[in-house]
Amino acid sequence: MHKVSLTEQLAGIEEHWRPRVVGELNGQEVKVAKFAGAFVWHRHDDADELFLGVKGHFRLEFRDRSVEIGPGDFVIVPRGVEHRPVADSEVEVLLFEPAGVRNTGNVVDEKFTAP
Repeated sequence: MHKVSLTEQLAGIEEHWRPRVVGELNGQEVKVAKFAGAFVWHRHDDADELFLGVKGHFRLEFRDRSVEIGPGDFVIVPRGVEHRPVADSEVEVLLFEPAGVRNTGNVVDEKFTAP
């Protein structure tokens, strides 16, 4: 058991859209990432995904609406729901999802991060 500093973990991230695993619990990975711009539209057929805003504001776009996320806000995207995060400027985000989930879900893209 050890303490994890989100500030330190996020400070070490230089590349956008490349989540870094900072913890694991019950088959779930806790990840930190920086977003800037628009991600690829995708879905996770077998996994729910939680986005928690840490610093800055971004939106989660769905085909029928958008949800604005700021520091301290979170959204759980149910499995199978197509979505894409969009950040007009750099943001810091905490993610929870099952271990081994590809960040681009059902889409193969240059922003792919291997599990």
